[in-house]
Amino acid sequence: MEDSRYQLPEAELKAMLARIARICVSQEFQSLRAELENIYRREDAENSYLTAFQDALYALLIQGEEPILGGKSRLV
Repeated sequence: MEDSRYQLPEAELKAMLARIARICVSQEFQSLRAELENIYRREDAENSYLTAFQDALYALLIQGEEPILGGKSRLV
């Protein structure tokens, strides 16, 4: 059974995915991910690549001026 509280309108979902894709191919993201991965490896962090990817993506998502979900969360 699906919980309708967690569903986004298709247009918002597509916009969010497009924004994530733009971030992931940007030079800023690639540089930040590589820098974080090097730091995490030096510290012997588990799953350094994955953690660096997630942290870089999150950092750039929250840095952007436009909100991810059009200004208000539809998750609650």
